[in-house]
Parts: sequence; C-alpha cells; structure tokens
Amino acid sequence: MKFGVVVFPGSNCDEDMVYVLRDIMKQETVKLWHKNTDLEGCDFIVLPGGFSYGDYLRSGAIARFSPIMESVIAHANKGGYVFGVCNGFQILAEAGLVPGALLHNTERKFICKNVYIKSQNTDTLLTHAIPKDKALKIPIAHGEGNYFADAKTLKQLNENGQVLFRYCDEQGNTTPEANPNGAIENIAGVCNAGKNVFGMMPHPERASDKELFNEDGKFLFESIVSRILQH
Repeated sequence: MKFGVVVFPGSNCDEDMVYVLRDIMKQETVKLWHKNTDLEGCDFIVLPGGFSYGDYLRSGAIARFSPIMESVIAHANKGGYVFGVCNGFQILAEAGLVPGALLHNTERKFICKNVYIKSQNTDTLLTHAIPKDKALKIPIAHGEGNYFADAKTLKQLNENGQVLFRYCDEQGNTTPEANPNGAIENIAGVCNAGKNVFGMMPHPERASDKELFNEDGKFLFESIVSRILQH
C-alpha cells in the first residue's frame, strides 16, 4: 500500500500526516505536489489540513482546481481511496467528492482545541477498528468547520451510513454543548456513497503519537492499514 499526501501552497499539516503514515504506521508514503498530475502509483491519497491558497474566496475553492485534483477525482471515481482532513475535507466538498459544504463557524472565530468525536458507522475503512462507543479526543483547528447539508442530503447520509463522526462530550453523548462550530446534527465527518472517499474536520494525525500524550487518532490509521492488509 502506497500513500500519497498532496501538498498545496498553504498546506501546513502535510509533514504531520507523512510522519504518522511513514514513521508510525510504517507505510510507504510520498508527497505529491499540487501542480503535478501523476499520482505516482499511490493507492491511497490524502489531502492534508492547512490554508490552501490562503483560504481566499472560500476554503478549498481554489485548491479544488489544482492540476492534481483531476487525477484525484478520477482516482476516486474508479473506487480509489481518498481522505481529506480539515482543509482537505473542504477541498473534497468543493470538488463534489463528498456531499455537503463547510461554512464559517457560528461564532465566526477560528477554533483550536481538543474536542471529542464518536464514530457513527463501524463498517467503513476509516472506522472499523475504533472501539464501539468510544469517545475519541481529537484536536480541531479551523474557522470554517460548520458542516451543512440540505434535508434531502442529510436523510441520505443517515440512511446510507455516510456520517462517519459526530461531535460529542467526553462520555460520548451527542449534545448541543459538544458542538464546537454549529455543524448540523453535530457532524464532524462524512464519506461518499461508495464509502471510498472520507472527509473530517478534526485532525487525527495530531493525536497519533505517544509523545503527544494522545493516541486516539491512531485508531483511524490502524483501521485503514489493517483493512487494506486483509485484502
């Protein structure tokens, strides 16, 4: 399994993602520059967090048109795996690879803190290794993480098991108080209907190293690697 981490101008979590995949998970990992179109034989593409193109216009709106995104979209449409974190999630939404949109946080402020999220579907590549009912402590760092989808899309997401995570409290309860940004139905992450494209606002790569005294994010990477190795 070969992982490719796409680097846009303004990406700032690419090194964190490469470190976790390459040094902690021991997977072959390369960086992919946004102006190239060659995915270099990568099986799994990651769009990392940051502020691509300075978040001008809307977060992810310009990066969505970077040359490499044509290849990423083609990869996804063929069933290839794509994972977007924070700004990467915003780019996926702008490209139409996952449903919904990311709006400004309700308080119109940048939020950087630890939150708790709970897996909503343990039958996906990203979530199957997460202990049932466990509240994961994962950091967020965003100004536009307020997930929105219309009523019809929300119904489809819930019926198809496409909601990956919801914000919760430390005990795993999904409450309004646990929602940091106003996201509809406390949604912190979703996938596409084919369950091969995944997006989430919290940063699991920032919670996957014992040196940080938090390895809750590692469950997601272990889930990815273990499922792929089984095949």
